[in-house]
Amino acid sequence: MTQTVCDRCLIEIENIGAKIALIPLAEPRTIARGTETAAKTVQVRVSGAGKVGLGEACAMSRYGETQESVLAQIEAVAPKLVGRFAREDLANVLPAGAARNALDCAFWDLEAKQSGVAAEVRAMVAPMAPIVTAYTITIKSPEEMAEVARREGHRPLLKIKLGHFEDDRARMEHVRRAAPDTRLIVDANEGWTFDQLKEMVPVLKAAGVELIEQPLHATRDDPLCGYECGIPLCADEACHTRASLPDVEGKYGYINIKLDKTGGVTEALALAREARKRGFGVMIGCTNGTTLAMAPGLIVAQLCSICDLDAAMFLREVESGETVYMGSELDWSSARRWGLP
Repeated sequence: MTQTVCDRCLIEIENIGAKIALIPLAEPRTIARGTETAAKTVQVRVSGAGKVGLGEACAMSRYGETQESVLAQIEAVAPKLVGRFAREDLANVLPAGAARNALDCAFWDLEAKQSGVAAEVRAMVAPMAPIVTAYTITIKSPEEMAEVARREGHRPLLKIKLGHFEDDRARMEHVRRAAPDTRLIVDANEGWTFDQLKEMVPVLKAAGVELIEQPLHATRDDPLCGYECGIPLCADEACHTRASLPDVEGKYGYINIKLDKTGGVTEALALAREARKRGFGVMIGCTNGTTLAMAPGLIVAQLCSICDLDAAMFLREVESGETVYMGSELDWSSARRWGLP
């Protein structure tokens, strides 16, 4: 029987290797939870039947992950995966998180190379189109953020990191004056209380902000039930997989999908489709990583109305070459190998 993209595909796995990569950022990047100076990733290489699949994931300290813990998870399960294996079964072996993401993405790549079916065809999102990604301005002084906004104000979409409440009003006002014409979304990374959110809403409305990501801590967001602020709220830390959707209904109008939260492309695609079916707007975001980490997200982005896949822009040096940025547009590069037969 001719295999279709809907069929489970058993891949041949002979060896799984993983390594830690510490990739310097061009400059420190600060959000409400802290400052990072490097992308802390784990890169996976899976081989079988003469083919090699690659994946990359970022350890997320918000969920207690370190590079070492992610690597240990991968090494612990690797012997169980050798042989003939379907990537859909990975969810029975590892919980959602960075370790499963790195393996899942490598399995997608290996599956494409062994089966002769490109990843986007298998994902049923072909033909694909380039996407416009947000450009993120991280937390600095209002004047420094305005300087960045002025420099990047030609971009169609800026994402403004907030969450240090004492200066957030000034940050927002400075950014809007510096970039009067671009679209704006904001991300508080759980940094506000409900009262602070309500105080910020008029400021954000005046600035024309189109979306507010995760204003309250994910475990303290019950005040959002039924709250209508006039700007769509987006669940990021509050939404990981399809199992999260019942908890965020009635609080948020959007969800932000990140592969390091879903545990890879397999669940990310399922989450995007289920969320859309339930009436959510769907956004895709990223943590840190090279273009190897952005490539699988580009596939999921085909199902999303807002995209934030800019992480590879901020590395000190270009790493890998799977995708390319043309201004704010993200597309496959001519050197792409991930997900191709």
